Amino acid sequence: MENKIIARTLKFLSSLLELHNENPFKVRSVANAAFKIDKLPYPICTKSLSEMEKIEGLGKSIAAKVHEFVHTNAIEELTELLSKTPEGIIEMMQIKGIGPKKILTIWKELGIDTVGELYYACNENRLIEAKGFGLKTQEEIKKNIEFNIASNGRFLYAKIENFAEELLKSLKKELNTEQIHITGQYRRKCEIIDQLDFLIVGQNNVLLLEKLDVLGFEKTNIGDEEVKCKTESGLKMEYSFCNIEDFGKELIQKTGNEIHVENLFALLQGQNLKNQSEEQIYKLAGLEFIVPELREGTNEIDLAKTKKLPDLIQFSDLKGSLHNHSTWSDGIHTLEEMAIYCKNELKLEYFGICDHSKSAFYANGLNEIRVAAQQREIDELNKKLAPFYIFKGIESDILYDGSLDYSDEVLSSFDFVVASVHSILNMNEEKATDRLLKAIENPYTTILGHPTGRLLLSRSGYPIDHKKIIDACAANNVIIEINANPLRLDLDWRWHQYAISKGVLLSINPDAHRVEGNLDMKYGTLIARKGGLSMSNCLNAMSLEQISKIFEQQKNKLHLEK
Repeated sequence: MENKIIARTLKFLSSLLELHNENPFKVRSVANAAFKIDKLPYPICTKSLSEMEKIEGLGKSIAAKVHEFVHTNAIEELTELLSKTPEGIIEMMQIKGIGPKKILTIWKELGIDTVGELYYACNENRLIEAKGFGLKTQEEIKKNIEFNIASNGRFLYAKIENFAEELLKSLKKELNTEQIHITGQYRRKCEIIDQLDFLIVGQNNVLLLEKLDVLGFEKTNIGDEEVKCKTESGLKMEYSFCNIEDFGKELIQKTGNEIHVENLFALLQGQNLKNQSEEQIYKLAGLEFIVPELREGTNEIDLAKTKKLPDLIQFSDLKGSLHNHSTWSDGIHTLEEMAIYCKNELKLEYFGICDHSKSAFYANGLNEIRVAAQQREIDELNKKLAPFYIFKGIESDILYDGSLDYSDEVLSSFDFVVASVHSILNMNEEKATDRLLKAIENPYTTILGHPTGRLLLSRSGYPIDHKKIIDACAANNVIIEINANPLRLDLDWRWHQYAISKGVLLSINPDAHRVEGNLDMKYGTLIARKGGLSMSNCLNAMSLEQISKIFEQQKNKLHLEK
């Protein structure tokens, strides 16, 4: 066993000891021993226990641990500490620039125990409020988490969008052609991008290779018909070439997923596809034109055959922004600033505030007294900003047993309630589903927020029975959120059509914690289009008058039931 492995293990042990508030002298002793062993000019594994005890900086206690590790490949104390430490905290310890003291604060004071939650907290600006943290530290942690995610070679669409569009412009200029197109996952607006694909018409690879050299991309494969490379951050790219007469066919083949392409070309056997555009090829197949977002091999071919493709929603169709946070809880901007941004910059008709509820102590959640105070502020702002309107909402935590964390009296004071899970995410499918079902059946629940709690590329959602949840929402007239934050995009687009078929309304909600966060509704709209959402199925595509009636009807129903 190499000294480096032993030293690294002791260093890890010292970090865990510090994390669990062990004696500072013991922490330093173990860390110092790790440093000493790493610098030894001979392999310590060849020494007996008595010889190890004589090595400067070790002593009997640490020598015993080293001897135990050499002969059993384990240290009992380390194993015990690991059993008391959440897996996400261990993963957090691998992030550069964040030591045990800061991790302890994140874990115990902020209630965060996964890297995904930490990254989300950085985006919400929650770290700067904690002791020992500032904006600079928060940004450094965020950057290092992004680096770790990128090292896996997978990227959020939103994270590479600017890079992809700027690269496309640059290539068109350098290669002196407009006939360069992004295809594949990016063109289909997938939430996660494994590879950025380009189709180049009527060019050879010589000029492209020169450009890639200038950009500093690492070339991994060079052929006559394709060139593969990757960026320094690990983003894989593929450049393909075709003749102008094959462009339409190639664009379809390079855009759709394998199932879509196979099903489409089965309808085109014997057809001459030379010099045909995408639109013409779909027409030759007897189909309506299928936009790239829908080319996922689900039911789009059947819908196109019968001219039943949905009229997909556009970002410009949205009339309001629901599920937002302000300085009343963990937001960056005031309630008034958030509302004015939506009114003046986005030209929306209404705004729904949903600050965190009282159980979200980590996010400065509102107790009953602060709820009343915020609602008084909203009344004043509605007079000031009319005809723009602010709806009184709350993001109420779904507790362990599925109940919401306010009394019926307090819940009845809101125009709408977004019910969301934020804690105890390790339930099995049955328990997690039952928990959501109880929240959905609560008569005060208007919208089910981010149904699975997933954080893309960093935390899987909790397991739920989607059909049961959607069916329950249909039965209880509960709207389901499409959380537009690029880290969430939850409800997953693969379940949108099922929800629509059951008559469930969906709402594209930004979950914004700053004014710019409202722009995330763009990404929510892109993913809603993948799911086949139309204006008629979207809550916040309704006018102020229409959505006011929806909220009022729910209140009237509750009043009648009482």
